[in-house]
Amino acid sequence: MTTTLSVPVEVPVMASGFLGFKTEAELTADLRVTLAVRLFEEGRVSSGRGAQMAGMGKWDFIEELGRRKVPVVNWDEDEIRRELEYAHEGVAVRR
Repeated sequence: MTTTLSVPVEVPVMASGFLGFKTEAELTADLRVTLAVRLFEEGRVSSGRGAQMAGMGKWDFIEELGRRKVPVVNWDEDEIRRELEYAHEGVAVRR
């Protein structure tokens, strides 16, 4: 079941043009993507759910995350070290 929440936002027409949006639809679409990116960045939604919220495919959403400099994978030092060890072991096994 999907619930839709509408959030009224007042943006003066002049300000939306100043921000680079030609139409209300462009502004609305950008706000949807921005919200989805932010929620993903905070760890509150997955990339799949973020893509759905933004109204785009998962890979398009991942590319948008890259354009906005938001990491898709957010590992700490231990996780990175562990992954590198696994990768190194995998290379050693294949030799």
